[in-house]
Amino acid sequence: MFNDLGILELVTLVVLAVLVFGPDKLPKVIQDVSRFVRKVRDFSESAKADIRTELGPEFKDFEFEDLNPKTFLRKQLEGNDDLKELKELRSSFDLKKEMNEVADAVHGRETAPAPASVPAAVNGSPDLLKKQDKPAADERPPYDSDAT
Repeated sequence: MFNDLGILELVTLVVLAVLVFGPDKLPKVIQDVSRFVRKVRDFSESAKADIRTELGPEFKDFEFEDLNPKTFLRKQLEGNDDLKELKELRSSFDLKKEMNEVADAVHGRETAPAPASVPAAVNGSPDLLKKQDKPAADERPPYDSDAT
């Protein structure tokens, strides 16, 4: 609840509490607040125990944190072997390479991979930043796989 509470915020809360309640009433207020928090914790623990006993023995390992959708999905996906296969498939698939191969096939170019250090204009593909002549009315513009 107060995981991101820093030193400055804590000092500010203490000073504010001293100003609001006064130095002589502050210890009693702190005791009352801590007693209230303890009662709320005890009440919630007894409510959880009552719910577990009402659900029966088949839910003895039931955790209330499992009701959070993120936690539920994480637990379901951890033991799933299909997810491992999906990760392997995803790592073996390179979308950019596939799109470049399709673009090369459309333009009738050879599908040999270009070296990474060679600029695009050197290996035969058009430089899209340079101003080019307008294509004829029946000619299609060049396909840019990075733009899609």
